[in-house]
Amino acid sequence: MRCVIVVPCLNEEKHIEPLIDKLGRALDELDAKIVVADGGSTDRTREIVSHIAERDPRVLLLDNPKRLQSAAINLAIETFGDDHEYFIRIDAHGDYPDDYCQTLVQEAGATGADSVVVAMRTMGFSAFQKATAVAQNSKLGNGGSKHREGAKGHWAEHGHHALMRVAAFRAVGGYDESFSHNEDAELDYRLNKAGYRIWLTDKTAMTYFPRASIPTLFRQYLGYGRGRARNILKHRSMPSLRQMLPLAVVPIFIGAFLAVLNWIAVIPVGLWAVACIAYGFWIALGHKNPYGPLAAVSAMVMHFAWSMGFWMEVLSFRNRRVAS
Repeated sequence: MRCVIVVPCLNEEKHIEPLIDKLGRALDELDAKIVVADGGSTDRTREIVSHIAERDPRVLLLDNPKRLQSAAINLAIETFGDDHEYFIRIDAHGDYPDDYCQTLVQEAGATGADSVVVAMRTMGFSAFQKATAVAQNSKLGNGGSKHREGAKGHWAEHGHHALMRVAAFRAVGGYDESFSHNEDAELDYRLNKAGYRIWLTDKTAMTYFPRASIPTLFRQYLGYGRGRARNILKHRSMPSLRQMLPLAVVPIFIGAFLAVLNWIAVIPVGLWAVACIAYGFWIALGHKNPYGPLAAVSAMVMHFAWSMGFWMEVLSFRNRRVAS
């Protein structure tokens, strides 16, 4: 049961060597290889991986000229997938238990799943990162998403991508490389439609480190919003309730400018802001977490950016249809 571990990366010189070291046990126990698909790093990432590969031929460096994570996985499976039953996707800027890969393969074998997905726990180091982690680990930031909160193992429609059967991945055409964000949810939609089964495991999880500043967090969630809109437009699917709520943020924010005509127009955006801030203080008081109030700020940035990205993509799609 051979397994290929794919690590898409770009400028990860601080993380790539310890990450490969942590995956070392999986190389032996799973008869695996590690493919680092680099999107054109300008730091020492490529040099570090090359030196590791010289010592261990099971570690390979693969050029990813398209730079996107989706393209990195597609290229790795196209190049190395023939000899492997499963592939495991590893994010370079995350942390994993020592037996992460082994547990995923065990879960795939025990359940017969075509894809095993995991919960994603968020933690930070700086004050803003810690506050963002609090927001992303709460319903205020994740809307109750099972793969954000963690849940007992169950069959799911979506989760954070971890392991997938190579045959299933290829059967549905791999990742859609027109997606820079939300490519995992888009692929999961096609897997479900094709009758493949996705198992959300509770036996392991990964740790994610959030963006460390408001501008980078905003850009990330702007991309998430655009990606979700592309997914919905492509498949003519309906957003879930937890996705529909933040969609209203930008419209009510724009509507607040009508307050020059009638002060009532500012009430919706005011209620949203008060609700976020109140939830932040509830986290601070109820959970004795001092980052609660700042988490409210992070959540508001995420809500607004996600909503803006979604509507930008919808409007650009309509403009493209009119132009054609």
